[in-house]
Amino acid sequence: MTTSVAQGSPEAGAEQTGAEQAGAEVTAEYNAVVLGAGVAGLYQLHRLREQGLRVRVFDTAADVGGTWFWNRYPGARFDSEGHVYQYWFSQEIYQGWNWSQRFPGQPEIERWLHWVADRLDLRPDIRFGTRITSAHFDEDRGRWIIRTDTGEVVDTQFFISCAGPLSAPMDHLFEGQQDFAGQLVHTSRWPTEGVDLAGKRVGVVGVGATGIQVIQTVAAEVGQLTVFARTPQYMLPMKNPACGADQQEAWNAQFQQLKDAVGQTFSGFQFDFELVWAEMSPQERHDALETLYQDGSLKLWIGGFGEVFTEPEVSEAVSEFVRAKMRARLNDDPHLCDVLVPTDYGFGLHRVPLETNYLEVYLRDNVQLVGVRDNPITRIVGAGIELADGELHELDVIILATGFDAGSGALTRIDIRGRDGRSLREEWSRDIRSMMGLQIYGYPNLFASSIPLAPGAALCNAPTCIQQQSDWISDAIRHVREQGRSTMEATKDGEDAWVAHCDETAAGTLFHTTSSWYSGSNVDGKPKRLLPYTGGVGVYREKCEEVARDGYPGFRIA
Repeated sequence: MTTSVAQGSPEAGAEQTGAEQAGAEVTAEYNAVVLGAGVAGLYQLHRLREQGLRVRVFDTAADVGGTWFWNRYPGARFDSEGHVYQYWFSQEIYQGWNWSQRFPGQPEIERWLHWVADRLDLRPDIRFGTRITSAHFDEDRGRWIIRTDTGEVVDTQFFISCAGPLSAPMDHLFEGQQDFAGQLVHTSRWPTEGVDLAGKRVGVVGVGATGIQVIQTVAAEVGQLTVFARTPQYMLPMKNPACGADQQEAWNAQFQQLKDAVGQTFSGFQFDFELVWAEMSPQERHDALETLYQDGSLKLWIGGFGEVFTEPEVSEAVSEFVRAKMRARLNDDPHLCDVLVPTDYGFGLHRVPLETNYLEVYLRDNVQLVGVRDNPITRIVGAGIELADGELHELDVIILATGFDAGSGALTRIDIRGRDGRSLREEWSRDIRSMMGLQIYGYPNLFASSIPLAPGAALCNAPTCIQQQSDWISDAIRHVREQGRSTMEATKDGEDAWVAHCDETAAGTLFHTTSSWYSGSNVDGKPKRLLPYTGGVGVYREKCEEVARDGYPGFRIA
C-alpha cells in the first residue's frame, strides 16, 4: 500500500517528525529497502520476504544482474568457476541451471540471474531505473527516509546496501574527456547495443583484470590497438573447457560437499591452502607450483602456499616463478617485460586475473604498448590521448578500464546521514571504518554486505561472502523484531575493537607493503586502510556466528 503524508495533513497530526517536518511527501512505507539487484540484492530480498517483510529493492539498472548487468564489455566472464559462483540456499536452484563452460561469460551469467529472479518471483518487489540519492535517519521514529532520482520519498525501518564492492566506477579521471571526438566508454558502463570496434584505432587505458579481458578479446578485431599500461599485473592462464552433462552431473552430486567447503576456506572457494613451503624440498616446491599453475584457475593464488601472503622469501620465490612464465611468453622482449611484468610487489598482493593468450596479444603487429608509469596521461583531446611528454596518440575509440572506488564508493556517492545528522561521506573521507563490514557506528538499522573490513570487500569468491552476510543480516533483523525492539546499531567500542583487529591482522601479512585498490590507493584522497578482512572467510564466518550466538555484543539493540 502506498501512503502519502505531507506537512500539515490530518494524517500527520502531532506525530510529525523527520520527513514530514521537512515538508517531504512520503510515497511508500516498507519494512526494508535494499540497494542493488545483483547477486547480493536478489538473495537479500528473498531472505527478507521469507520473514513476511514488505521490501523494496532499488537499482539504477534496467534489469537484474548488478555487476553482470553493467559489465558487458567484450570478454567479460567469471574467474570463479561456475560451480562455486553459486547460490547455496537451494539445491533445486543449484541443480536447475547448467553452465556451458568452466568460466562462463557475461551473457550466460546475466541469463542465469534472470532465471533465478523469475524462479523466485522477485521482480515485483524491484524498482528498476531508479537511483537512491539520499538516505537520512529519523532518530525520533527510528526509521530511514530515502529519496530517489524519480521523486519517491520512502519511509523504511531497515536500509540494506547490496551495492557490491566494485560498483562505483572511476570514469572521470582525465581532463578533456568531454572533448574527445570519437567514442569514449568505461568498461562498467558498456552500452547494451555494443560498440563498433572493427577496423578502428582503439585505445585501452588500464591493464587490471577488466583491461586484460578486453584487450585479449578485441585485439584481433580492431585495426590498431594501443594499450596504456601503468601498473603491471601478475596473471594466471585460464583453462576454460566446455561443460557437458557429465560434468554438470558431477557438480550436482557434490552440492552439499561444495556448500560446506566454500564457507570454511580462506577465500570462499572450494580449494584452500594445503601446502607448507618449509616442509618441501626445492624440487617439490617447483613441481607443486607447476601443477598449480597448470590447473588453469586461481588455485596458485589462493589454493597453494599460504605463506605467499606472510613470508617475504616465499613471496619472492613464487613471484619469480610467475614472472619467468610471463617473460617467456613475451619472448623476453625488454620493453614488454619492463611494462608488463611486476617487480616491485609480490604475487597475490594485488588482485590476480585469469587470462587467455593475453600476453601473446602484445606480439601482434597491430598492437602497441605504451607505458604510462613514468610518462602519464595528462589529458584527452579531440584527436585522442596526450601524454606528459606531449606525445599524442590518435584514436577513434577510447576504452577506460580504470577500475572502481572499491568497497566504500557506492555508499559515499549517496547522501547518507545517520544520528545527529552525521554524514557517511564525510566520515569515510577521514577514516574508513565499520563493524565487521555489516554495520557502521552512528547509523542505526543501516546494514551492508561487501563494504570495507569484511572478506567480501575483495578477498572472497563473491557469492560465498554475500550469502553469509545476507544470512547474518536477515537473522539480526528477525532478532530485533522478535525482541520487540526497533533499532540495531554498532557500538563505538565494538567498531573500535573490530577496526583494531582488522589492522592487526593485516599488519601480519605482506599486503601492507604495496599500494593497490585493496587499500584505496587508486582514489586520490581516499583514506588508506586495507579494505578486506585478511583473517579469511572461514574465520570471519566463525566470528559472525559467535557474535549472533552471544546476543550481538558490539551492537546496541534498542
